[in-house]
Formats: sequence, C-alpha cells, structure tokens
Amino acid sequence: MTEVHTNPPGVLISAPSSGTGKTTVMLGLLRALAEDGLAVQPFKSGPDYIDPAFHLAAAKRPSFNIDSWAMGEDLLGAIATQAQGADIVVAEGSMGLFDGVAKPGAVGHGTSAETALRMGWPVVLVLDVGGQAQSAAATALGFRMYNPDLPFAGVILNRCASPRHERLTRLGMERAGLPVLGVLPRRGDLTLPERHLGLIQAVEHPDLEAAITGYAAFLREHVDLDAIRAAASSGLTPNSGGPSSAALPRPPAQRIALARDAAFSFTYPHLLKGWREAGAEILPFSPLADEAPAADADLVWLPGGYPELHAGTLAAAETFRTGLRQHAETKPVHGECGGYMALGEALVDKDGTRHQMAGLLGLVTSYEKRKFNLGYRKAQLVAPMPGFAVGTELRGHEFHYSSIVEQPDAPLARVFDAEGAEGPQTGSVRGHVTGTFFHLIAEDSK
Repeated sequence: MTEVHTNPPGVLISAPSSGTGKTTVMLGLLRALAEDGLAVQPFKSGPDYIDPAFHLAAAKRPSFNIDSWAMGEDLLGAIATQAQGADIVVAEGSMGLFDGVAKPGAVGHGTSAETALRMGWPVVLVLDVGGQAQSAAATALGFRMYNPDLPFAGVILNRCASPRHERLTRLGMERAGLPVLGVLPRRGDLTLPERHLGLIQAVEHPDLEAAITGYAAFLREHVDLDAIRAAASSGLTPNSGGPSSAALPRPPAQRIALARDAAFSFTYPHLLKGWREAGAEILPFSPLADEAPAADADLVWLPGGYPELHAGTLAAAETFRTGLRQHAETKPVHGECGGYMALGEALVDKDGTRHQMAGLLGLVTSYEKRKFNLGYRKAQLVAPMPGFAVGTELRGHEFHYSSIVEQPDAPLARVFDAEGAEGPQTGSVRGHVTGTFFHLIAEDSK
C-alpha cells in the first residue's frame, strides 16, 4: 500500500518582479526562525547557483533548488526529502511569481507558482510599495487571483515611507481581504552587493554574518513571525517505502577533483549531495591558489564562476595548469561555463587584455565583447562527457556575458533553448577534455 507522509510546513517568498527586496526578507526570515530554535530548511525555486550559498549562511542548513522545467518527478521528490527533520521550510522564488518559459519542460514552465502549488507552500508576496499606497492592493489582488488554486499566506509591504503611507496601504489590503504579515520601512543599507550575474558570491561578502544578523533583527521588528509560522503549510506526498534520495544525480566518477574558490563556485547543491550519497569522494582544490588537482583523481571538474575577474591570476597559475594538463593526458576533465572558459586557449577580459588559459580546448572567449546569454538549455550529446553516453539528453541553465571568439573543437552536443531553438554554443570535446556553457541540472527523465 502506498504510504503518505507530510513534509514539514513551509512558505514560499515571492514577489511581482525582481528587485523588490525578497532576498532581504528571505535571509532575515531564515535567520530569525533559526534564532528561535527552529530547524529551518531553505529551498530556491528555479535555476540559481548563487542564492543557495546565502541561504546556507543564514539557516546553517544546505539549500536546494527545485526546478519544474529541468527536473523530473523522481528528482523533485528526492529533493523534497531533503527537508526531513526540519521544523519549517522557507523557499525563495525567482523573478516574479508567475514568470517562467513559454513551453513546458520536464514537468512545468519553471515558475515559482508551480513550486508553491506542488509543495503546498503558501506564498508570502513581497511588495515594493514605493510611489503608491492603496493601489498596491490591486497588484497584490491580481497576483492572488491569477491562479485561485495557489495557496496564499499574505503580503509583506516593503519600502514604506512613513506611518501615513503604511495606514493608507493597509487600507487597500484590508479592502482586498489580504493579510498584511509585515511592513518594512524604507532603508538604503539593506541591499546586498551585486555584479553582472546578480548578487556577489556569499564567500566574497565582506561581512555576511553581520549583514544577515541585521536582516534578522529588522524582520523581527517589523514582521509578524508568528503569523508566518501559522500560515506555513505543506502538501501530502505519496511515497512507497518512505522518503528516499536515491533519485539524486549519480556521480560521474568515484574520485572527483572539484575546483572550489572565488573563480569556480557555481555547482548545484543537489548534484554534490547526490554524488556524495552514492559514495563518490569530492577532492576540492583552488586554481586561484595555484593548486593542482589531486593526482589520483578519476575526474577533474571545473564549475562555473567568475574566471573573467581573475584571468591574470589563472594565467599565472602554472602548478594548476601543469597538473590539469597531466591529468588530461589519460583521464577526463570537464568544465562548465567559467570552467569551460578556463579550459580554453585564451580569455579576453573587459579591458581587452588577452590572458592565456589552460589550452586544453581551442575556445577563445571575450568579456570585452559582452553578450548576454541567459536561459534554460536542453542538450543532446553527440560525444560522451563524464557520466553520460552519446545520445543522452541533459537539462541545464546558461547565464553569462562572455562571447565566443573561437570555438574550433568538435561539438559536444546539440544545444537548444527552452523554446526548442538550436544555438551555436555547442560545447567542445578534444581528447579527454569536454566543456559546456550550460550548467548541468539533471539528465532528462523523458
């Protein structure tokens, strides 16, 4: 007989659009609830590899992505089980609540609303009420009614200018029948530093702990934490034999040398969790510190990151490059986005200076000639890459500003965007070395 277990109750923090302050609310809420003695499980809806590190810093518990476009049912279920043992779940949406892609992927369009519906998490809508008062209720009511099946907890009013502004805005919410869970006064010191891919990385923040502590105090003063806890809910998940993480991604090798530093840090947490749970050994090393990958590793994996900000350091890292080249003579090396760029022949920085990279692929990229590349990717492998045979279909995400100057090697895959249009960023293969511009999320389960 199929068992039914209940996930911990949760809420999803979302907004009408990016830039409304939901990350401040998310981090402050995670920390405030943890300070109250709760085990808080963070999640991130959508393909984001920066926010989960901030969530971990705030909640002291690893955060995982939930992505209805890239992940099939089994993987979504396995990721949901990561909340076992938590008292409450707090998930962060991406972009606006209903923003996604036009054509469905593995199980959906990649929207935060789909995540909330699937998991049964009521939405806490963060509204920037600057420049309006009662009219904010019309926006909130539109979001509430766009999908009446969507569980809805209430609103947090952000950037409120004065007590009078708050009174007027509350009047609108009361008229619309929308619970106000908190009102945050306007403050200019609450934004996190950003760069061209969004937030800076958690490891680069000059004093992240102090910032998160400040967010928690701010939330505690202006948000009804008890009301948010009371609003938290969860759907029932059918499960045979109890929760399992068995559907997490399998490791591409037994001993994996993984580049980990400020230049190479964009690895999805569910991948690393799956690799470790299947018994793989992760051997971290820092190219920026001129460290070579472990000589006895079976595979070297260079994740994405910001090599364009550290191109001179990487060009001078002879120990790293020598070790990488020696490994590639007999064993596989794979790079994603920034890692792919570092495996190439050269990288041109924003000032037009050309820096020599590892030279294991012929790829030449330029950050001087900036081109915005963003979106889901579906890849059909035309050559094998570590862990996957020819013909395998993979789902991932691409997000960078670099342009291709030269890409002379054999293509690794046919790569399509979310609407099925084929693109030129095919990845590359040369000998034991492979690279892609997309960040792997999952093997396609279809």
